Amino acid sequence: MPGKGKLTITGQLGDVMRESAEAALSYVRGHADLPEDWFAKHDVHLHVPSGAIPKDGPSAGITMATALVSLLTGRAVRGEVAMTGEITLTGQVLPIGGLKEKALAAQATGIRKVLAPERNQPDLEDFPEPLRKGLDFVWVSQIGEVFEHALNSRPRRRVPK
Repeated sequence: MPGKGKLTITGQLGDVMRESAEAALSYVRGHADLPEDWFAKHDVHLHVPSGAIPKDGPSAGITMATALVSLLTGRAVRGEVAMTGEITLTGQVLPIGGLKEKALAAQATGIRKVLAPERNQPDLEDFPEPLRKGLDFVWVSQIGEVFEHALNSRPRRRVPK
């Protein structure tokens, strides 16, 4: 929205999630193909609906970065993809905890493709084959890989100016 470069984060988030949002925005700001003054003239409001569970773990950075890139490019996020992973300021995807539980939650909602940190691949040893049947894990190490798998290739709407 028009503004002066302010980031507003709302929802039931703890400090770690707020830091993830700030890191995601910093990465996008540093790599977005936008006019140099775009972020100085716009505010960004990131809202994570509270639901019933407080959120405060380092695992949503790639999701927040993907949402921001979707907004700025007009490329919709594919509805059949779930993702988890933290992002660094250089775009590396860091490992997370609870991969099995997160993948099962995605599966329970009908999602079959899960983007997850490459460094979490050994976690599949603790995830019995019958439980992961029908899940397609895509292992990512850089945020560009996430965007490639998570975003539609063409804009579906007008990009904010």
